Amino acid sequence: MQEPGFWDDQERAARVSAEHSRAQRRLDSYRTLESELDDLEALEELAAEDASISGELEEARADVEGRLAALEEQRLFSGPYDAGDAVVSVHAGTGGTDSQDWAEMLLRMQMRWAEKRGFAIELLEASPGEEAGVKSATFIARGENAYGLFSAEKGVHRLVRISPFDAASRRHTSFALVEASPLVDAVDEVEIDEGDLQVDTYRASGAGGQHVNKTDSAVRITHRPTGIVVQCQNERSQSSNKATAMAMLRSKLLELEEQKRREELAREKGEAQDVGWGSQIRSYVLHPYTMVKDHRTGFEVGDAQRVLDGDLDGLVRAELLRRAAAGAGDGRGVS
Repeated sequence: MQEPGFWDDQERAARVSAEHSRAQRRLDSYRTLESELDDLEALEELAAEDASISGELEEARADVEGRLAALEEQRLFSGPYDAGDAVVSVHAGTGGTDSQDWAEMLLRMQMRWAEKRGFAIELLEASPGEEAGVKSATFIARGENAYGLFSAEKGVHRLVRISPFDAASRRHTSFALVEASPLVDAVDEVEIDEGDLQVDTYRASGAGGQHVNKTDSAVRITHRPTGIVVQCQNERSQSSNKATAMAMLRSKLLELEEQKRREELAREKGEAQDVGWGSQIRSYVLHPYTMVKDHRTGFEVGDAQRVLDGDLDGLVRAELLRRAAAGAGDGRGVS
């Protein structure tokens, strides 16, 4: 950053500056933790002589342990895109209205978790269900390690509950899929042939005022070779929606290439790769008892509502630690 002409290339300078800021924050956290550990050792010596400060000691120890856990989490993001923003999509599975309602619950959970992590959220599109919920929805989460964190949520999520849409109040099982891909700004990251694209415009169905509802401003892009479909309707102009949709497409194509690479590594290691609807990563049981269990790690939470309200840190950290222990060199591993 001290080199002459560093700011001549504004795009490169912005990337380097952002990386410098991330590194500085981590270094500051480490130095703060070092200082607090010294203070804790001194406090422990005093507590050995004066039992009245044991409460203060426990409080200080808990604070240090919390900071240590947060710092340890940082080392789990070693992939090339882990530190950046994420494009997150939720899709309802088979099951009609119940699955569409579950998809909306899952969307709310993911967005609330992102907000608790301090991420900026931008809802790009939401396709409403026939009676309730959503068929699919996509949002961008902007913040440090957004993709690294949301990569732990990729997969099929299973809900077991008494259906509010069943007049007989029977128990139903619903499925929804969470996809996450890194948001890449650089066009040269992924080459896209315009001839491979089918671009459709349509009238936005969501809220957005008179302009959105009276013009074909929403854009849907289909990438014919892969069958990937992206759509955006949150911007007021068709050109803005198309630009955002193209960014989403680049992100999904990049994630597709990363997935192929991980599957190739898995084959070399002799590991099975099953991404079907039956291979759920997590189950949320609301009846006859309440529990959330991650099938990859065995991590369980008895308070299902707390998880549905966006408390995912424990579940996600357990998965990130599992990947690290498995020696996943790209920071995301294989599920």
